[in-house]
Amino acid sequence: MSAVTTVIVGAGHAALAMSRCLAERSIDHVLLERGEVAQSWRTERWDSLRLLTPKWQSRLPGFTYTGSDPDGYRTLPEIVDFIAGYAKSISAPVRTHTTVTSVRSDGAGYLVRTDRGDWRCRTVVIASGACNTAKVPSFAASVPPSVATLTAQSYRNPTQVADGGVLVVGASSSGTQIAHELQRSGRPVTLAVGEHIRAPRVYRGKDLEWWMDAAGVLDERYDQVDDVVRARRVPSLQLAGTPDRSTLDLNALSDIGVKLTGRLAGITQDGKAQFSGSLRNMCALSDLKMRRLLELLDEWARANGLDGAVATPDRLPPTRVEDAPPLGMDLVKSGIRTIIWASGYRPDYSWLELPVLDRKGYVTHDGGVVPAPGVYLMGMQFLRRRKSALIDGAGDDARDLSAHLAAYLDNAARRMSA
Repeated sequence: MSAVTTVIVGAGHAALAMSRCLAERSIDHVLLERGEVAQSWRTERWDSLRLLTPKWQSRLPGFTYTGSDPDGYRTLPEIVDFIAGYAKSISAPVRTHTTVTSVRSDGAGYLVRTDRGDWRCRTVVIASGACNTAKVPSFAASVPPSVATLTAQSYRNPTQVADGGVLVVGASSSGTQIAHELQRSGRPVTLAVGEHIRAPRVYRGKDLEWWMDAAGVLDERYDQVDDVVRARRVPSLQLAGTPDRSTLDLNALSDIGVKLTGRLAGITQDGKAQFSGSLRNMCALSDLKMRRLLELLDEWARANGLDGAVATPDRLPPTRVEDAPPLGMDLVKSGIRTIIWASGYRPDYSWLELPVLDRKGYVTHDGGVVPAPGVYLMGMQFLRRRKSALIDGAGDDARDLSAHLAAYLDNAARRMSA
């Protein structure tokens, strides 16, 4: 049995940011990682993926990009090297290949069991990631046996996919990129489109992420929005980190032959896909959200005297939708050989034996402060700021929560001495 003040579950960028902040406060801790540092990037992403944010935006406590291509987008190996390099630079106390099997209260603190020994600690930081398990609807059980299925988590490249039609379910950043790659490989793709947020890669001559960073959009706090629960479930922007900085939206996919349908609502027992009739409304709503964002950026540019220093405002044309999108499809007769579920992810807390999960299995928290004494959450969507799920957002969240953790320990020490 080992003892330490804080156990951090995970060793991704969010866990490492917290490690650096705890070290600065001289709080002894250990990071328990089921695989290697940056494990999900190593094993659960497709080969051609590039980071959606520019290299300059990968800022972690005490660690930033110093190369000659700040506006480029990291490839998958470069992402792994960056995070692993950060772990090495801060001498993070990581125990790799150590799987946490349970975390439970032991009265004075917490007992953390692993497949390589147990730990007692006073505080716990849950940083095991938001994308542990792909979301697949229950009606996936009705997919015909002749149709193969993959998830965005298990997809690697087109060689995995049989010749013939592909149905990609989900039109956020993962779904649009996978659909684009497969269509370009010669496989006819149908994309089932649900809620999504359209966005230009470059706006007025600068990367959209530059605008959102400079204008403070990404720094908006969880306690400044009207409905934070809704904000935490907003899909990712339709962005792709391509070398040519091109915009990958539904119009770009239609231009290369991808067929658009509404949201996949179900699959019947005889293998017929049923699509929602809301495609046109979904696209119109997405266009509206994009316009509102760009108008906000324009207002900020005017207020800060940038209008004359950047390109003039422009707008993408409306999303094109055919007059009568299909509401149904016989998967086999239509030549669909593969379905790829790009319908989102969910975290896995099967090891967490604390009464802090809501009815959907998510950890309840107030800006990362979990309703269990000395327990914290890191790395989730809009945890404390709109940028929380980005590499660039982990540092500010870690500074806030490490301060809260340190105050908790100080208060506990005062109570014991009293």
